[in-house]
Amino acid sequence: MDIFPLLVLLLTCRIQAGAQVKLSPETLTVLRGEEARFTCSTTTNQWTVIVWLLNGTATLTISKMHGVLPSTNPNVTAEEIPTSKGDSWVFVLKSTQSHNQGQVTCDLQGIDRKTANLYVQEKGSVEVFGDDKLAFKGQLVLFECQAAGWFPKPTLQWQVNDKKVNQGEYNITSEESGKSFFTVTSNLSVTAAKSSYVDCLASVSALPTPLKSSVRLTVVAEVMQEEDDCTVLLAVTSCLSALLLLLLLCICTVLCYRRRRQAKPGPQEAIRFDQSVSGRNSVAEATGGKVNLAYSSEGPTDQVNSEFITGTRSQMDFVSFHKVPDVTCSGNQSLHRESKAQVCLAEENPKNVRRITTV
Repeated sequence: MDIFPLLVLLLTCRIQAGAQVKLSPETLTVLRGEEARFTCSTTTNQWTVIVWLLNGTATLTISKMHGVLPSTNPNVTAEEIPTSKGDSWVFVLKSTQSHNQGQVTCDLQGIDRKTANLYVQEKGSVEVFGDDKLAFKGQLVLFECQAAGWFPKPTLQWQVNDKKVNQGEYNITSEESGKSFFTVTSNLSVTAAKSSYVDCLASVSALPTPLKSSVRLTVVAEVMQEEDDCTVLLAVTSCLSALLLLLLLCICTVLCYRRRRQAKPGPQEAIRFDQSVSGRNSVAEATGGKVNLAYSSEGPTDQVNSEFITGTRSQMDFVSFHKVPDVTCSGNQSLHRESKAQVCLAEENPKNVRRITTV
């Protein structure tokens, strides 16, 4: 009779020793304010109570018969996994805080217990000081970035046009505030070669995507190169327009000069005009005020002379003589005895014509 209870006790111990409790994940890192979830499962259905402990303090109790029991901490709860038939439970910490960092324990009362580690991180801010910058090609440009309010100390990285910058090209300084938050500052010098985006990235392990702050670096030389085609076309067009305008100006000048030359008489023409006027005046005196339009100062030609004689004769034909005067001839001995002059004088009335003939 004494042997049977002993065998029952040994069998119970073997069953309990064979029972396994699994807690996952073994390590969890979350950002402050995010949800933390741990799963506790067992291979035995002999358990009655599961107690969740946070940093050694009982936080939540689960009964196999009654489920999740009321808790004084509204920030924790548990969810049953439907396919586990009540042998797997998820412990949920709704909003993790910095003081929750530590150990999370799943205690299968009287059977087994497992412990996992919880890390809570703080996401701060990141900023590149200053606005977008403008620089000449080859100029050295300084950028400053600050990541403030992080826990633990964040990783800071520079990128230029999405390409990581070697850590040896920039410096990093950090300081810790009274609330165990870290502030990291970094300076980067960039030689302006082409227009680029300069990014400063800060991150901690719990952050899926690093926080980024960007500024634009515009290189003046590159802007001119981008518009080089338009500039060349504009320059060529301007040169052609200037040449065409100069050509038109020259043509107009030549035409105006030729027109003035044709309108203004030359020196020889002015002389001829003066001689013509003087000749016509003398002819006008000889013909009683009538000018012979055929007269020319360049010397009479045969044709002009014949026209002049014809005109003179035609004018003399209209003269009427009323009386033929008596002619008195006298012969005089000249100084030169070889010649003899005869002068005939005619007396005429006021209307008669006096003719003097010298032989």
